[in-house]
Amino acid sequence: MNAWIRAGVLFCALLVWQLVTVEVGNPYFPPPLRIAEAAVRLWPSQHFAADVLPSLLRVLGGWAAASVLGIVIGVLLGRSRTAADYFEFVFTFLRTLPPPLLVPVFMLIFGISTEMEVATIVFGSVWPVLLNSVDGARSVDPVMADTARVFRLSRARWLFGVVLPAAGPKIFAGLRVSLSIALILMVIAEVVGATSGIGYQLGTAQGASDLPGMWSWIALISLLGYLLNRGLLAVEHRALVWSRP
Repeated sequence: MNAWIRAGVLFCALLVWQLVTVEVGNPYFPPPLRIAEAAVRLWPSQHFAADVLPSLLRVLGGWAAASVLGIVIGVLLGRSRTAADYFEFVFTFLRTLPPPLLVPVFMLIFGISTEMEVATIVFGSVWPVLLNSVDGARSVDPVMADTARVFRLSRARWLFGVVLPAAGPKIFAGLRVSLSIALILMVIAEVVGATSGIGYQLGTAQGASDLPGMWSWIALISLLGYLLNRGLLAVEHRALVWSRP
């Protein structure tokens, strides 16, 4: 029933959008039907293999690297007050740097390449995971920690059996935010310095005044963001099933 309600709301929103844009006639805001025509023309063409798949690989690769770094460093800092005291200032300074401003720096280091785009994604999307991992690792129940000491659990069992499950909800919250940031940074990096990808095609369509094509790429970015988020929510649902009553 909820699915039908969501579909109805989406249909009504598209219908209103269609009627309003046709009535206003602003060329910068084409009707949804024209955007759909451009999407049918562009998405299934050679752009899918040449642009969409590379962009997806950059997003997922950069986000995966940022997730691993964020979880490992965050758990270490969360369980070691000494390490947190030493590195807190460094991480606070780095995370205040706007990632888009560092794109020229990464371009100087890596050139116009996939490495530059992935580095931008990793740098910008690591912080939500890292900070949430620190907070989650510090929130381990003291009773569970004392019980683990009594049973003399090994470091591996302590980490994977106590710390990570306790920090899991906050880590997944950071992963969701990080995934959205990774998608945004992918587009920015490809618009600024790339020869392929969704962001590159978006900038090309804008430069050629192909407004329906531009909006079709924007719609594709939104669709990919929705699908990636739903996939991550499904993984979270299965991984944290123990945390729900």
